[in-house]
Amino acid sequence: MAMANKLSQFLPTRQQMRLIEASAEIQGSPPNRIDFLHTVHCQCGIPYRNPGDNVREWDRRQGLASLRIEAGSALDPRTGEFVKMGLPYGEKPRLVLIHLATEAVRTGSPVVEVEDSMTAFARALRMETNGQQLRTLKDQLARLAAATVRMGVVEDGRAVQVNAQFVSAFDLWFPRQEDQRVLWPSTVRLSDEYYRSLGKHAVPLDRRAVSALGSSSMALDVYVWLAQRLHRIAPNRPQFIDWVSLYEQFGQGFGRVRDFRRRFLQTLREVILVYPKARIDADGRGLTLFHSSPPVAARSEKSSLIA
Repeated sequence: MAMANKLSQFLPTRQQMRLIEASAEIQGSPPNRIDFLHTVHCQCGIPYRNPGDNVREWDRRQGLASLRIEAGSALDPRTGEFVKMGLPYGEKPRLVLIHLATEAVRTGSPVVEVEDSMTAFARALRMETNGQQLRTLKDQLARLAAATVRMGVVEDGRAVQVNAQFVSAFDLWFPRQEDQRVLWPSTVRLSDEYYRSLGKHAVPLDRRAVSALGSSSMALDVYVWLAQRLHRIAPNRPQFIDWVSLYEQFGQGFGRVRDFRRRFLQTLREVILVYPKARIDADGRGLTLFHSSPPVAARSEKSSLIA
């Protein structure tokens, strides 16, 4: 037994195996499935953990991009009363946002059928699809559907802001079992303003990387941040970011910068496995980012969106 315990210390975990396998595949062949995410969501993340259902607003800012999410309400058809929904949080709404953006780009339509495709999407990302996991996923989707988003970015010296819901309309149904009180949008329609903004600001992502990192909110945030940023850095002008700035962007939930730095570096190693083109140096002062090829080149799928 003692020898088995010692050997287990050197065996990779399931998550490590997923990263290793994804890394080998990404380095060996181009992606055959491409995901998308709005550039503001690539720069400003939603909460890692539940901030509390009494918290109704979430603000994040990174560089020239700003994000505010306001928790909303949904109508309960059984009572005719509005039910307050909490803010979305964790890795699942991040995957939902990627899914909605990807389907909108793929179909060229702001209407996304969710009821029939969400389980298949979860399986494609190797997420567990047991009852509890799907109920949590549905709950997070409902939180997203009810929320209002305000996205702003400074372009050419002027502020461009989108004030809209992620979706403008959604259907709800309630499971018959009393222990499954989950709001579930079966069809969502992206708001016109959000859809048009997505058409101009959709960042392509490698589906294999999203899948491998899908169990970690921070890993997803770091990957999409690098995906939209590294290729925009001038080849002869590396960018330095100190640890305090990184802590302000990614360090929610960490009391000390040094604790965050340890976790961030571990996460960054995982991200680089599935984004091998990323060129980054880290030291005691912070990160230096160098011009790198994007994980996925811009594809014609994006042009199917309305401008």
